[in-house]
Amino acid sequence: MSLQCGILFIGRCGCDRERIAALRSLGFRVEETAEVPSPEELARHHAVVIRVLPNNSLPMLGARLRGRPRFGRRALIALVGSTVTDRQKREAMMSGFDLTMPDSCSARDLAAHILRLLRGYPEYRCLLRAPKGRRKAA
Repeated sequence: MSLQCGILFIGRCGCDRERIAALRSLGFRVEETAEVPSPEELARHHAVVIRVLPNNSLPMLGARLRGRPRFGRRALIALVGSTVTDRQKREAMMSGFDLTMPDSCSARDLAAHILRLLRGYPEYRCLLRAPKGRRKAA
């Protein structure tokens, strides 16, 4: 039996409450932290979503996270603002991020991209619980 899909939000806490609540209602286990946690904490999540500040270097951030012990092939997504150029987005993806998404994306878009990224890795297949504990008919 696989674990429930876990998503870790890294960045300013409290500004993604609606998105996190929507992801939880879709069946994800979501946690939020202001700083990059220890490798053991990262290993408990299937996807890591980083809310990037305008002055952060995306390539350096992606390379450092991918280089952490036991990070593996987890889905790594950056939520970027409108000031980030296409070139900076490409550099981020070449340096370790799987995807860069606009900061204004919906929870459903984020969930769809995470599931699409995880589909290719059988070791990270996870179980989405049915919202409100219901089971879907076969």
